Amino acid sequence: MSADASTRRFKIYTKTGDAGTSSLYNCERRDKDDAAFDALGDVDECNVACGIAREFCVDENNGLEAQLAEIQSRLLDVGSAVATPLYASSDAMKARAAFSETHVETLEGWIDGMDAELPALSSFLLVSGGKASVFLHQARVVCRRAERRCVPLVRSGAVPDVVRVYLNRLSDYMFTAARFAAMKAGREEEAYKKSTAN
Repeated sequence: MSADASTRRFKIYTKTGDAGTSSLYNCERRDKDDAAFDALGDVDECNVACGIAREFCVDENNGLEAQLAEIQSRLLDVGSAVATPLYASSDAMKARAAFSETHVETLEGWIDGMDAELPALSSFLLVSGGKASVFLHQARVVCRRAERRCVPLVRSGAVPDVVRVYLNRLSDYMFTAARFAAMKAGREEEAYKKSTAN
């Protein structure tokens, strides 16, 4: 009797990457330092940073954890889009997660909701405001790097433009969420002080 799909176990190591190559979702093998894997690595790192920030948001009870969990799932969809080039076979494309402007609009709605509660931004800010806030800022900068890695793939036609737009908006979300977390923690935002030295 075959095992039910819910009880199947995937082997952690396959040894197929021992020679320095790895496979995209369409089974195309490339060197591990290929631009697609650079982008996938940074998207994965962004997801981890988001997960760490989410744990601190849970600790601080600031109400952001559900949004961050949703974002983590969408980042896996971003990875699916990066790992399935637009020229892939129709079967590979069907297996890819659905991803659209709707996800960008969701981020924009969350940003607008938080921004309505925040004081107007009048200067550059230092990374501060409690642990949830600083880890959200860390997720922001990793997100920016992931976006930069995806731009050439979008330009080449391998990755849909919505991926670039989503990552761009996600960094805006992380910045706003960091400010929101600081406010919820009752922490003052620390403003940048321009040097007066000659």
